[in-house]
Amino acid sequence: MSLIYSGLTSIFNKISDELRKSFLFTTIFSILEFIEDQWVNSYFKRFYPDENFLNFLNKNIILKEHIFNPLIVLFLFAIFLILSLNPPSTSLVITLIIAFVGFFIGSAIIPRHVPIREVVHFNRKDIYSIGFCLMLISIVFFFISVASVGGIPLLKPSIRYLLKPAFTMPVFLIIPGTCLMAGAYLKDYQDNEITRSQARFRFIFLLVIDCAFLLLLGYRTPLLAAFLIIIIMGFYGNIVSLWEVVVGALIGIGAIIGIGYFRSLGEMTITSSTSPFYTLQSRADFTLHVLNLLDFIGGNFGLTHGHLLASSIPGSDLGPRMMVGKLIAWRTEVTVTPTLIGQMVVDFGKVGVFVEMCLLGFVLGIGFKIMQKTRDFFYIGIYSLILTYSILGIETGILDIQVLIYFIIAVFIYLTCVKRSFYN
Repeated sequence: MSLIYSGLTSIFNKISDELRKSFLFTTIFSILEFIEDQWVNSYFKRFYPDENFLNFLNKNIILKEHIFNPLIVLFLFAIFLILSLNPPSTSLVITLIIAFVGFFIGSAIIPRHVPIREVVHFNRKDIYSIGFCLMLISIVFFFISVASVGGIPLLKPSIRYLLKPAFTMPVFLIIPGTCLMAGAYLKDYQDNEITRSQARFRFIFLLVIDCAFLLLLGYRTPLLAAFLIIIIMGFYGNIVSLWEVVVGALIGIGAIIGIGYFRSLGEMTITSSTSPFYTLQSRADFTLHVLNLLDFIGGNFGLTHGHLLASSIPGSDLGPRMMVGKLIAWRTEVTVTPTLIGQMVVDFGKVGVFVEMCLLGFVLGIGFKIMQKTRDFFYIGIYSLILTYSILGIETGILDIQVLIYFIIAVFIYLTCVKRSFYN
């Protein structure tokens, strides 16, 4: 495995080095350095609130120490359920209790008994080069996606449904690319090679790039992913203050509501007199209704026995969310979000929900423990990535092949650290 990693990083490093030497990127980075210098030395920066702004937040130990604890997944899942206009069935309530208990055991109890004494360390240059190349790939496929539908989906919402997954999936590589590049800048800050102001500027710039491309495609979920990753990494890297986390969360929620509201207006599914919150409530209600049906189908031991999760693999006749549509309505032309536990209950029933939620909790719990122990730039980044997609998966489920790959990579790295700790 180390040979594969060395070979890949060697290729990424060469590509990154050559591109950064080109006239185009030399010019771009020179301009960015000038803007960064103006930012750092700006007179107006002094008017921006300091770390002690809204200081009462810092006095709340739960917010200050545990705001991004893995248990935030359960907290947000509960809020999502409360948003629904209709209550869940009795059977689903039992399933949800099982899910919550399984996740709590996996994230809060088991990791306490797993020793972490030594971790795998990653080279800053390797991580930066991989992130840089992923960002370039995503930008190239953004233009291919836009050209393939003959317009910008944000301006013409109807053409978003014409986007081809083969072109849009690589665009979403901008998320892990941002995560890795932000991690490299965090390492520079930790090593005192750049100031906190420079690190903040670079984090913000990465977020602006993400917003520019993802917003134009009209996707809310990846846009929120970009916000979450930057906020979580910045918080644990001491680049972002607690009050900025709270404000950023409100902005993220506003983005979800706003984009959904204006998209619904454009598609004429609501009128301008409808409350903007209705789009969020109705979406939660519909998703919970889907989960009620899936829980009924799955029962105690499941129906599809892994086929729903396997349908995430490219080349499958139906994608996982299309398969959900077929299961509950016999319609294969639509995609339906099944929530975090939808796939679990359909594949393996209530038993599977407990096992899979326990495993998910363990991955996040051990990742959180390693991150807190090391404060290493890479482990802050990888935890931020998997926590972000766990939070977003509350509605959508963890079913996209690229997201599953992120988790597989994280599990492999975490288990390697655990193995080293046991033997050393």
